[in-house]
Amino acid sequence: MGIQFSYEAVDGIVEELGGKPSSIIAILQKIQELYRYLPPQVFPHLAKKFGVSEARIYSVATFYENFSLEPKGEYIIKICDGTACHVRKSIPILNKLREVLGLSEKKITTDDLGFTVETVSCLGACGLAPVMTVNDTVHPAMTPVKAETLLAELQAERNTH
Repeated sequence: MGIQFSYEAVDGIVEELGGKPSSIIAILQKIQELYRYLPPQVFPHLAKKFGVSEARIYSVATFYENFSLEPKGEYIIKICDGTACHVRKSIPILNKLREVLGLSEKKITTDDLGFTVETVSCLGACGLAPVMTVNDTVHPAMTPVKAETLLAELQAERNTH
């Protein structure tokens, strides 16, 4: 269930990326890559390391939409709800995934941290609508049935490792 938090790992990332406060965005990105979110221990630790307020680092993390303060699943599924995808019925796909995984608008990640389901405004693949991504792999012309089949494949893959 996710990687155990380690101050040494965070310090390694800080060193690797130059250890300057100007590198904070890159440092936060690399930390999120490692843990799939920004653990709360990161903020006081980095604040002390850089001699800045915890609020300053927290404000960077909350300003950028791609940072997450909540743990995310091993598979991050994004459903496009831009105009082209919405018109071509992306919401029934979203509803099917939520139904199968026991998720809702408020609860976006499964308890076992296997899956996170999010909606996004645009994935930049309007000609392939409706589109969904799984860990940045694009899946075009989705339907609720195709989404459920893909989900079953991902669950089987997850159970083998």
